Amino acid sequence: MNTPANFTLSDDQAEAWDSLTDLLTSAGVNLSDSLLMPPHDGKSQVMAIMGKAGSGKTLLLAEFYRALEEAGVKIVSGDYEGKKKKDQRTLAILAPTNKAASVLRNRGVPATTIHRILYTPVYDPEYEKIADWLAGEGEKPEIEGLTDAALDRAWEFYQTNKSIPGALAVAGLRGSDFITGWKRRDDPLDIGFIDESSMLDERQFEDLKEIFPTLVLFGDPAQLAPVGQSGSMVFDHLPAKHKMELSRVHRQADDSPILDLAHALADPQLSFQDFEAMISEAAQKDDRVVLAQRVESDLMARSPVLVWRNATRVKLIQAFRAAHMAPPDELLPGEPLICDGIELPAKHRKKRIDLEARGLIKGAQVVYLGPGRKPGFSRLHVMGAEDPQVSAASIVKIEIPDEEEPFIPYAARMGAAFLHGAAVTIHKAQGSQWENVQVFAPDLFVAARMGRVEAGQPLWKRLAYVAITRAQERLYWVVRNRLARPSHDLITDDLKPAPATLTLTSEDAE
Repeated sequence: MNTPANFTLSDDQAEAWDSLTDLLTSAGVNLSDSLLMPPHDGKSQVMAIMGKAGSGKTLLLAEFYRALEEAGVKIVSGDYEGKKKKDQRTLAILAPTNKAASVLRNRGVPATTIHRILYTPVYDPEYEKIADWLAGEGEKPEIEGLTDAALDRAWEFYQTNKSIPGALAVAGLRGSDFITGWKRRDDPLDIGFIDESSMLDERQFEDLKEIFPTLVLFGDPAQLAPVGQSGSMVFDHLPAKHKMELSRVHRQADDSPILDLAHALADPQLSFQDFEAMISEAAQKDDRVVLAQRVESDLMARSPVLVWRNATRVKLIQAFRAAHMAPPDELLPGEPLICDGIELPAKHRKKRIDLEARGLIKGAQVVYLGPGRKPGFSRLHVMGAEDPQVSAASIVKIEIPDEEEPFIPYAARMGAAFLHGAAVTIHKAQGSQWENVQVFAPDLFVAARMGRVEAGQPLWKRLAYVAITRAQERLYWVVRNRLARPSHDLITDDLKPAPATLTLTSEDAE
């Protein structure tokens, strides 16, 4: 077993490591001696590594990424690929959402979204020379308007950040200077690691199998299945020999009271009342768990309240806006939004690609920064995106309790559609994590009282598991239907643009 030397594997992690190593070896990537064979045409291979929160899935993914990179496998990102070399082996690390990808990037893993890998940027030929040089595929170029010192700054940045757009920005360029458009990927890739794969639907899974001959899914079987899949996940249907399940590793979970609560939900005898008693006890011992008597509106601007019922979501959003005295006919800078898809006719396929490639995919979390230069346009910060600040034609829908149609205070004729993001359903929160998470417990009590079951487990337990494992640092279990007044106005100055800001101009979107 050629395991990494910098950490000790548990027994089930070691078994998963061996199984995945064997899979890669059969695909021509031998980690034991760094021998890379040319990719060969053949039957696709899929493996799933499953485990609940704290079981070490992300740790294994990160260590395999490092081992593959050390063996000479090229890491494919969403910002630049360069010229494809014959017989070169590649790895792409993907997640379904911007936030899920950003969680991996914060751990040093160069992840991007599934949407982002489907569309590749088209670089201006002059600046492509710089990208090739940074990626080790060409000589240092001479570019009119850029000094040697600027290029050296780009080189130093790239050695630690591995971002071509970021390096070019350090050299003094904007995204619109060097990216001229986007195109749909033409050629298949090689090895794909997919995090948060419990969120995949069957169509996405089939698309990924077409792109990646070797596909590895990392997922949590205790999450909520995608809507319309009868409680099942794509890895449920794989043969048993292609699935590895990990147990919780306590030393890696850092004795987290949040994970203790999540894993307690597996007890079939645990009632909702008993679980709330556990939360109350945990809150008395550890400040990472809070038994809250009200929703904190200050937290809602950056991390939504997680609810089960749509009616609860709409009421909390209206209460949040009222607390900030937001006018009904416009948005305040700093209000959170959730992308609800792209509303464009089929003939505007290129414009759809532009928007999705910039992170405006369904479910993306966005903060409104202010109106754009043209009516109907919004300046936006896409949370978790590598290049977060964009300007886009927007259709913002503010839902009103007991009204079938939302009020639309701000709209272009077509473009990216948004719902308010101060509260979201637990289903839509999957794949995301926040430092602080508020869970609206009265909704889960209703689910428990209804006695609904999903995939053989009480629905309230599945909802509770997903909701509380969204919290990275602190969990607020809100037990009363009350909202605290905000202590300050909404702000945007905490949202910093990435080194390279890609701007969607009015000419691009209209």
